[in-house]
Amino acid sequence: MKYRQRIYGDLIERHLGEYRQMAFVAGARQVGKTTLCRQLGQVYVNWDNESHRDLILAGPDAVAKQAGLEELQERPPVIVFDEIHKYGRWKRFLKGFFDTYESRCRILVTGSSRLDVYQRGGDSLMGRYFNYHLHPFSVGELAGRWDVDALHQPPRKISAQDWQALLHFGGFPEPFCRRSKAFSTRWRNLRRVQLLREDIRDLTRIQELDQLAVLERLLAGHSGGQLVYSSLARQVRIGEVTVRSWITTLCSLLHGFVVRPWHRNLNRALRKEPKWYLRDWSGIQAPGQRAETLVACHLLKAVDFWTETGKGAFELRYLRDKEKREVDFLVVRDDQPWFLVEVKQAERELSPALAYFQNQTGAPHAFQAVIEMPFVAADCFEQTRPVVVPARTLLSQLP
Repeated sequence: MKYRQRIYGDLIERHLGEYRQMAFVAGARQVGKTTLCRQLGQVYVNWDNESHRDLILAGPDAVAKQAGLEELQERPPVIVFDEIHKYGRWKRFLKGFFDTYESRCRILVTGSSRLDVYQRGGDSLMGRYFNYHLHPFSVGELAGRWDVDALHQPPRKISAQDWQALLHFGGFPEPFCRRSKAFSTRWRNLRRVQLLREDIRDLTRIQELDQLAVLERLLAGHSGGQLVYSSLARQVRIGEVTVRSWITTLCSLLHGFVVRPWHRNLNRALRKEPKWYLRDWSGIQAPGQRAETLVACHLLKAVDFWTETGKGAFELRYLRDKEKREVDFLVVRDDQPWFLVEVKQAERELSPALAYFQNQTGAPHAFQAVIEMPFVAADCFEQTRPVVVPARTLLSQLP
């Protein structure tokens, strides 16, 4: 399987060169965290490896000796700690190691799901690390080397084969690169089993795994839809508070995410009902749902990337009012609406809701992103009026 270069490589390399803080690289299962970090590190320590585990349990000094930190080196080596959050005293270990050896090495920490799932009690690591969230492949990442300092890029074309692979096999590295329907189906099924039978069991106190599996199946067919907690509670036969808690858990484990409505300065806007999206759109059968989920994942990746590179505080929201006017997405920058995105499979007639909500929010840009439109080599962000754009053009300009 051919390895694809990740934009996060440049980002984390810059971090290691400029900052003393540890880099915490979080992300969903099988998104490529270990592969990326092993390429960047010179010393690799994995809690799941029995001999490595013994080394960690022996203490920071033992790891430092193994890494050669007692010897003069031309540049500080990069030490990768993988899956260390499974160790009950992992934060105390990292704090001690960092405080003692941070001038002699650089530290990468990675592991399954989100590392902040494990931030319960214990010693604080505040000020000792920066978070980075690794997402699946996107159009912008496939288009070539990314300028980390730029907010968005000029439009860049990807091959028709890569575009179709992204649509049908998703952005997780292995199914995207293999491009096999049989492999992709088996991969998704195994990933779901690992989520429900390993991650949930290991990280939570949830006992009703069969009912949680029912909820997960309901949500799998609901990507892009509004969450009505009371309806889900009736179908799963649990309380509404429990449904909310379980969905929060699925979000924390990066199985999906919610997008909340934006209501500031909007007349009669909805305030409460979030929308649910899967992080892997490859198994979604309905073309419209798959298209909306693909764009949602791209926008979330961009929002995280911009925030984590210090370009501001970004959020992903959607717009809907009580008259049922709706726009799929709004990207907010430093509490100010920046651009709107309405997703269509093939429809090129401009949605009137874009102009309405652009006027309401004052957002500088409003795009109707059409999946089936061919690439156009024109900068979407030069447009200040609502405009129909090819999805692959708009997405190529985002991280």
